[in-house]
Amino acid sequence: MASQREKQTDRVPRARVDKFAERRAELGEAALQTLATLGYARTSLREIAQNSVFSHGVLHYYFSDKVDLIVCSVRQYKARCVTRYDRVTADAASYDEMMEGFLRALGDTLRDEAHMHRLWYDLRAQALFEEAFRADVTAIDKSLENMVLRIMKRFSELAEAPLALAPSVLYALFDGLFQQYLLRHLSGDEEAVEALRADARTAIDALFGVAVDAE
Repeated sequence: MASQREKQTDRVPRARVDKFAERRAELGEAALQTLATLGYARTSLREIAQNSVFSHGVLHYYFSDKVDLIVCSVRQYKARCVTRYDRVTADAASYDEMMEGFLRALGDTLRDEAHMHRLWYDLRAQALFEEAFRADVTAIDKSLENMVLRIMKRFSELAEAPLALAPSVLYALFDGLFQQYLLRHLSGDEEAVEALRADARTAIDALFGVAVDAE
């Protein structure tokens, strides 16, 4: 049986690791706004330091380079994103209620967090060129695909209709719509949010064979 001293010794490295991870998370969160504003190409650790209360030395201690920091920041943001619709899926008691809640949250996300999503698409594009991004981008993409699948499964249950498309196809459909309207929104299109909601409604109704009443 391990002695109390050995147990304490074993806990010290774990505590240090946890503290280091907590500090990285804090710094990654603080850097998000600068990253989202400037994007990958124009961001450096020094630039982030100049726009935060943290010194360049502190950032360099906790992150090996800007790739490490960007991945940490985006991972944290997307970890929150994938739970954004959980309350909608849990509370909806009908197909129409689910639709209204989902579209409201979808439009709010586009309007209120456009710069954060722009950073994600920037990172995903960079993964085509930089191997250092690929494993993390793939993992984030998979979590988003699973999020879309959870949403569509709930629509399927409420519509009492089968889910005919594969998860990867569903994700490509809604991710493509969102990215298209993100560009329009960032370009100053005031109708982008409502247009996204309208197209998403049409797509979901078509997926589950729900007839739309003619006006």
